Amino acid sequence: MYNVALLVERQLIALDADQILALHEGVDDDVTYHMLLPVDSSPAALSASMTAFGGAQFVPLEEPAAYTRIEDELRQDGQSELEASAALLTERGQKVTTKLVEYDPIDALVDVVKEKSCEEVIILTEPHVVREFLHLDWTSRARRKLDVPTLHLLEHLTFDEQAEM
Repeated sequence: MYNVALLVERQLIALDADQILALHEGVDDDVTYHMLLPVDSSPAALSASMTAFGGAQFVPLEEPAAYTRIEDELRQDGQSELEASAALLTERGQKVTTKLVEYDPIDALVDVVKEKSCEEVIILTEPHVVREFLHLDWTSRARRKLDVPTLHLLEHLTFDEQAEM
């Protein structure tokens, strides 16, 4: 058994699934992907996100029930994205476990790598130039905490497109 931890920032597309599988074509063992998708549903994050959408015009929600409803919607959306992403891999004959993460994604990744004895980690995100430059991105943080190969891929881009960036 060859275990791969897979931390994704958003729902995979067919291109992402194909490229992930291409990385393991020569592996003789059965590969199992342990996919994590973070969802930040804390009230502080919700307020920050809504303020970003509405600018200074946003008034924070006063009613706790409104936060609860939004948190539930975020979890449901995240679970749907996670299930759709896993389906892309299972449709291609792969074994996949999934976990929706509501705490620090790197801590969750470390937990999964230890729990499942993962041989490698793949992190798929959109480009985060400033975070990457400052080594505050997920991949840099994961490499500091893990003792397994950790690969960063850019979501929704071919390998050639990623090489040009």
